[in-house]
Amino acid sequence: MKQLTEVLDRAANRRSFLKNSLVAGAVATAGMGILGSGLPAFARETNNSTITKGDIDILRFLAAAEILETDLWEQYTELGGTQDTEESGVNGGSPQYTAALQILDGDMAQYIHDNTDDERSHQAFINAFLESIGADPVNLDQFATLPSSKATGARDMGRLTNLMNLTVDTSFWTRYRSSTENPDLNSKFPFGQSELIVNRTAIPRTDDDLNGPAHIAPFDIPDHLKAIAFTAGFHFCAIEQGGSSLYPSLAQRVNNVDVLRILLSIGPTETAHFQTWMDKAGNVLTVTDVDPVTGAKVTFQQLSTNRPESLQGNLIMPEPCPFLSPKFPACSIIRPTNTTGAAMGAVKGLTADGLFIGQSPEFFTTLNALAAAADAAQRGF
Repeated sequence: MKQLTEVLDRAANRRSFLKNSLVAGAVATAGMGILGSGLPAFARETNNSTITKGDIDILRFLAAAEILETDLWEQYTELGGTQDTEESGVNGGSPQYTAALQILDGDMAQYIHDNTDDERSHQAFINAFLESIGADPVNLDQFATLPSSKATGARDMGRLTNLMNLTVDTSFWTRYRSSTENPDLNSKFPFGQSELIVNRTAIPRTDDDLNGPAHIAPFDIPDHLKAIAFTAGFHFCAIEQGGSSLYPSLAQRVNNVDVLRILLSIGPTETAHFQTWMDKAGNVLTVTDVDPVTGAKVTFQQLSTNRPESLQGNLIMPEPCPFLSPKFPACSIIRPTNTTGAAMGAVKGLTADGLFIGQSPEFFTTLNALAAAADAAQRGF
């Protein structure tokens, strides 16, 4: 836990520097280049209600978030998902990695493919809607400069996200199990980590990651590869939990009914993803591995048996918890949904995750400016 805290603190310090030195300049130039001009006029009419600049700012941040999600999910699909041969049933480009993922569930390849397909549709739809009302869509192609995996099955191309140095915040596990604490009401409550995952790869970096000593049957798969697959399983949860919270949080700042409908319709899809991945991650096995490249050690603990309720693997539905005020009865909810700083909080979480290790200062400038604009949106303006 101390090691994870130190990593997150370092990420927070880096973000503070970026925010102070870069965001101000980015916001000042938000009318140019990739950040676009928003609306050609201050407001437009759709479905008999005004769409505001704030609505556009929220949509453009969500478009960026979905582009980033699409990038990372495409990497998972290439190596461990059903391939895009139109529902051919062909599994991922790395049979060994796919087999390791299937320890968590035999249908993992299909689920990964479907999650990827959903994220592609989200970013394409939001950008198309932006264009339909005369607003600028978001395009992050210029930042797709991070290296790909070199393992068999991965496409050798520039990426927006880095899946090979992840520090996964697994506190979502205990946060959704808690019946007494809600991060909206107690943001400083120390929700425990279900697994400690620091500086680990979630995909095979080269074919060397596919080899090594293994436990006995029925899972005759190298322990190192199991650890990679289990890291991915918890990362799936962490990414989709963020989306589950982000959409209802930002929906509270929306004015236009069509924009509200978009957020209220896409958000539950993210929640469906999250619950699916929670169910699969609960099947993790006990394994310890030291990464031969980074030296980072991880020990996954089996969650399916002999675990306290806060860690139990088969509890995939959120426990009722305090909501709005402790004076009300406990209620089963998505958490958190506090709208203040929701977009910047998402950027903070993704950065601490390690997804953007290797990205340029210009990338952080752009992403932080999009988040700041979305957080500045207000109802009624």
